[in-house]
Amino acid sequence: METDLLGLEISKGELRRLTGFDPDEVFRPSIMRDKKKRLGFIGNELMVALALTPLIVGFIYAFLILPTIGTSIPLGLALIIIVPIVVLITRWFWRLKTCPKVVTVLLDEVDRYHAVIQSIYINDQLATSGNKTSHIEDREKVISGLQLIREDLVRALKTERILRDNKELLANNQELSINNLSNLQALQVSTEASEYAQVLNQSLQIAIDVQAEIRKLQSQR
Repeated sequence: METDLLGLEISKGELRRLTGFDPDEVFRPSIMRDKKKRLGFIGNELMVALALTPLIVGFIYAFLILPTIGTSIPLGLALIIIVPIVVLITRWFWRLKTCPKVVTVLLDEVDRYHAVIQSIYINDQLATSGNKTSHIEDREKVISGLQLIREDLVRALKTERILRDNKELLANNQELSINNLSNLQALQVSTEASEYAQVLNQSLQIAIDVQAEIRKLQSQR
């Protein structure tokens, strides 16, 4: 992947720092619509539940069952079955309660943004192999557009975190303004037939959606 594309990506570490949540731990409906992500998410949840089960079962059996009932194999087996289910359900509801909906929406926008970067990378590969003509000028404009999108995404995530942690923050704080949409709209590719025209349109839609989410945030204060 080209250096300019690598610089556009928003890493999981940066997302964790911006939101206060591990992006892999945030449940999003969009994950359930993607087979690969769905299997990965469910697999991770099962691993966590199974890892916690021996600790929870051991604690309950040693400190609750043995002192009151005594040795009971049936109860021990029942706990081994029930505990992981309870862990899964508890983690599910805890996520819904602790993670704001706007965070899940913005993380979905980050996924869409990364998908656009990936499409450019694929186009670069095709151009390098001679299967497709690369329009350098158009590519540079799209990269410029994606840089603006990245700024808005980062600013939106910061804004959500600031408003979540500081309920009385002034609405006119400079950190809260997202003003790259007009700059992005000003970027135009040479022709609508350009392979980058669709990419730029996708980027513009992301910018519009991010701006809409931040306006919702500010209106809820």
